[in-house]
Amino acid sequence: MQTLREFTRKTKRGNILKIVREHYLRDDIGCGSDLCQYCFQNEAYQLTSNHEIKSSLFKYPHYIVLDTNVVLDQIDVLEEDVFHNVIVLTTVLNEVKHKSSSIYKRINEIIHDRTRNFYVFVNEHHKDTYADREPDETANDRNDRAIRMATKWYDSHLQTSQESKVFQRSGRTATRVILLSDDAGNRAKAEAEGILVCPAADYVKSLEDFPLLVDKLAHKSFENEKQALPQYPPHLSMKELLEGFRQKKLLQGAFQASRENYLEGSVNVESYEKAILIQGRESLNRAVDGDLVAVELLPENEWSAPSEIVLEEKNVYADDVPSEDRVEQEKEMLQQLQVAPVSERTPTGRIVGIVRRKWRQYCGILQPSLIEDTTRHIFVPADRKIPRIRIETRQADKLQNQRIIVTIDSWPRNSRYPHGHFVRSLGPLGNMATENEVILLEHDVPHCKFSEEVLSFLPKMPWSITAEDYAKRVDLRDLYICSVDPPGCTDIDDALHCRELPNGNLEVGVHIADVSHFIRPGNALDKEAAARGTTVYLVGKRIDMVPELLSSNLCSLVGGVERFAFSCIWELDKEANVLAKRFHKSVIKSKRAMTYEEAQVLIDDASQNDEITKSLRNLNRLAKILKKRRMDNGALVLASPEIRFQVDSETHEPLEVEAKQMRDTNSMVEEFMLLANITVAQHIANEFTECAVLRRHPKPPPTNFDPLVKAARYQGFEVLTDTGLELSHSLDKCVKADNPYFNMMIRILTTRCMMQAVYFISGSLQKEEFFHYGLAAPIYTHFTSPIRRYSDIMVHRLLAASIGADSTYAQLLERKSNEEICNNLNYRHKMAQYAGRASVALNTHLFFRGKEEDEEGYVLFVRKNALQVLIPKYGLEGTLYLKGDKDGKDGLERTKSEVIFTFNEEDHTQRCGNVVFHSFDPVTVRLSLDSSNVQHEKLVFRLVKPYIKGFSVELNSETDTDQPPAKKMNKQRKRNKDDEI
Repeated sequence: MQTLREFTRKTKRGNILKIVREHYLRDDIGCGSDLCQYCFQNEAYQLTSNHEIKSSLFKYPHYIVLDTNVVLDQIDVLEEDVFHNVIVLTTVLNEVKHKSSSIYKRINEIIHDRTRNFYVFVNEHHKDTYADREPDETANDRNDRAIRMATKWYDSHLQTSQESKVFQRSGRTATRVILLSDDAGNRAKAEAEGILVCPAADYVKSLEDFPLLVDKLAHKSFENEKQALPQYPPHLSMKELLEGFRQKKLLQGAFQASRENYLEGSVNVESYEKAILIQGRESLNRAVDGDLVAVELLPENEWSAPSEIVLEEKNVYADDVPSEDRVEQEKEMLQQLQVAPVSERTPTGRIVGIVRRKWRQYCGILQPSLIEDTTRHIFVPADRKIPRIRIETRQADKLQNQRIIVTIDSWPRNSRYPHGHFVRSLGPLGNMATENEVILLEHDVPHCKFSEEVLSFLPKMPWSITAEDYAKRVDLRDLYICSVDPPGCTDIDDALHCRELPNGNLEVGVHIADVSHFIRPGNALDKEAAARGTTVYLVGKRIDMVPELLSSNLCSLVGGVERFAFSCIWELDKEANVLAKRFHKSVIKSKRAMTYEEAQVLIDDASQNDEITKSLRNLNRLAKILKKRRMDNGALVLASPEIRFQVDSETHEPLEVEAKQMRDTNSMVEEFMLLANITVAQHIANEFTECAVLRRHPKPPPTNFDPLVKAARYQGFEVLTDTGLELSHSLDKCVKADNPYFNMMIRILTTRCMMQAVYFISGSLQKEEFFHYGLAAPIYTHFTSPIRRYSDIMVHRLLAASIGADSTYAQLLERKSNEEICNNLNYRHKMAQYAGRASVALNTHLFFRGKEEDEEGYVLFVRKNALQVLIPKYGLEGTLYLKGDKDGKDGLERTKSEVIFTFNEEDHTQRCGNVVFHSFDPVTVRLSLDSSNVQHEKLVFRLVKPYIKGFSVELNSETDTDQPPAKKMNKQRKRNKDDEI
């Protein structure tokens, strides 16, 4: 059966276009119920009599039809294994798909779980349930009518089947169909049409066997809530926002909350070099980190400077009434900032509307309430960027000392905090598995098990290389190829070889795991890898981008096993000049998989002279030449503090902690990976001028270097930042004979000045913008780690297509879709870095639990109320607060009457009496763990030396010596440039 759908559309020129489309209706679409005697069921029954929900509102068997708003608002409730025999209409699915892709994915996962009995009914193509749009009817009203129509048809259709004598003799109660809708207007119309209808919240509350399910209901407002006075300005309507954007009175950008000051944030706007500063609760106006917001720029005389104050919100309760102390604290901070020097002021604005929310699920803890038997509680997120959230729960006692997940539902003007609801508990506080789960969730790291669909695209085991494979590839199994990696590495991406040629030159090969052979474009495995973007490394745990069969087995270039590789091979002269290059897919057999330390031992051992050792020595010599050439061109040697943990194999808790070490072999591998990446980047950019996947590192704006320049100038060094070469040479000169860590600290500060390196598509930028500042390379990409980075898989496919080793496909050359993938990869890469740092912090806390240690350190930089201190022994840094407060913010009660610190804006110093703190000054600090805040345990730094009476730790006579004991310090390891920039 065929019908016509007619609708009109207005063109850009203002003409009205009438569009007519054919729409086919069928009479063979089954209802999916085992009660039905009439429908042809083209699959197993999904609506069965085996699952009956006991409801005090509907005391008979029933099926449920969901309205769109119920799916969008109550997805957390629907995910519970309580709801069965649910009918999901295609009208609803289409609406959900257009309004929220994440919820659409979640409802689809429930539908595909056959045990849940969720049945998709194609009502838009059923002859009895299709609703044609009437004249002057809105699309929303038409969809509501289609949902009511389908519900009514289902109910009457099933009643017809249940009127048979066989059914009546069975003595069973007739099954009805109920519509769940939170739209009051739709409910009223449904009741008028004789449809059984109910709000989702009322239905959940009627489920006698699941009383705690009520906690998961989304709340726009709380019941019996007193109407408090507005605490925030109103948001502009979407119409007003669009008009403001059109007239350029408003700016649009992503809001970033400050982690250190809850009264501050910024908005990144494309047309502004610096982010727009937002300060004060009213100016923040209910924006949550990640939201797309509309900003009104303040007049220039009202601009402010970013505060260097570390400000955390104190304990608050669900009364929502701000205390006088808190209000005074907010006013004091804003007054201090308004008198900032004009030179330090930056564009400042206020948020006037929300374009799009980016709310997600948040991990944290429930704050104990002062009121007994209350259901309203304050949830404190683990992420300091997120505001506290008000929730209702009846299981507060059970959830104390548990990590829980909460989501935000709304943020009314009259509420200091957003309203949300409880989703689920993760486990007990402090448990390693629970805390790792929190890190992964908070950094949006996909870490669920690979689905059966994804695993179905893996090679069937046992897998072996066939004769056809050998014929298509270059056989390099006889070469003395080896890999050099960190200890314990099982996902070995790369291997190297070097041999002398008859003409006296050297042949060097970088052989990279051929992951793209196993992951074919467009299948479920490829989509999952693209979504994950990167492998994430936590302490003692790895979250793979691809299933373990590939990452640690078939793709990993383990020693003594034949593996597929993508080889980049050069002919070099003795001075490391590239004379020729070639790329091909190959079969290799690594002769040995070594650690950096094992490779270094071979190089240094004069008694060793086998082929592998000779290869390593040649590679090491060439790498030093390549590195010097890069440095001479202006490449930067940056640094960041890194820690290595020895982890207990059973408890997974840290046994020992130390700074990571750097050897020549680290640099050797790095240099050839960089050379391979640059060589491949040049090739694919020439072959695919519009769609090559590249990586660039933008030059930082001059203002980024201000803290570095000021700190170095005080120490007597001039750091020039006009070009990368000047900066590189300046950093090399920053050496102090009496401070072996000075140069490393200068480089750590330089790293903080850098921009984030990003993936991009070649056709989206001019060639001058391809430049990689950190490496001083005109063009760069990532080719060498396809097991753990999806960008490298994309590059492998481009390279393979260019040399005829693999066929091309449409999406490979689609710039727009590849730009979207690059945006996701940039986000995933950044989140993976943050997750890794959070894991290091967690394990550092575990290591120092119950310990106190005095350690030598250095002031990295000076803030208005704190010193940032580096401890070289452990490669960690932390904050030494200089101003205590009456709540004992840093875990110590201090009297402020005797100790007054004065911050000097000009030279960034702190003075207390005769003691002055500058950047890079040596200090001795006592390290201990403050567990008073169970949510945010933190490493406390307390000053030991220089001694300040009333502030420093009081030492007893045995330990109070003039000089701290000498300690053996480990060398600091730089981050691998291939990963970091």
